[in-house]
Amino acid sequence: MNNKIFLRSLLAAGVLGMSGLVLAHGDVTPQAVNTKGLPQLGEEWLDENPYRAPNEHHDLAVEIGSSAYNQNCARCHGLEAISGGIAPDLRELEASYDGDEWYKERVINGAVRDGAVYMPRMADTLSQEALWAIRTYIESEAAKQ
Repeated sequence: MNNKIFLRSLLAAGVLGMSGLVLAHGDVTPQAVNTKGLPQLGEEWLDENPYRAPNEHHDLAVEIGSSAYNQNCARCHGLEAISGGIAPDLRELEASYDGDEWYKERVINGAVRDGAVYMPRMADTLSQEALWAIRTYIESEAAKQ
């Protein structure tokens, strides 16, 4: 009898612990990003990352992108851009037109499968400057591998 109570208690603790992980996922509403110091890129989306090295604004873009990534992306894509398996590891994207094309598609359109939103349309809330700064930060993290 005591074993049944213990097992039920253990199961209940496990369920409560897992629910904490789900709640820890947090609010996925994109948070504002201050892009002061980066040149304005306009409304029309560029095809390639404008802040990729050796751009003079590269270091500032990495700094802004780091903060923006942690506020908006890390909860799904992992701290320091190291995926924990919930979402794709963005460090695997090529630092080229092809990687930029995939990135741009996702941040503009989000990711929806069978009506479930896996990633919100980040470009609805964040500026092109902020999103390319995030891409620049991700590329800087990939270079550390």
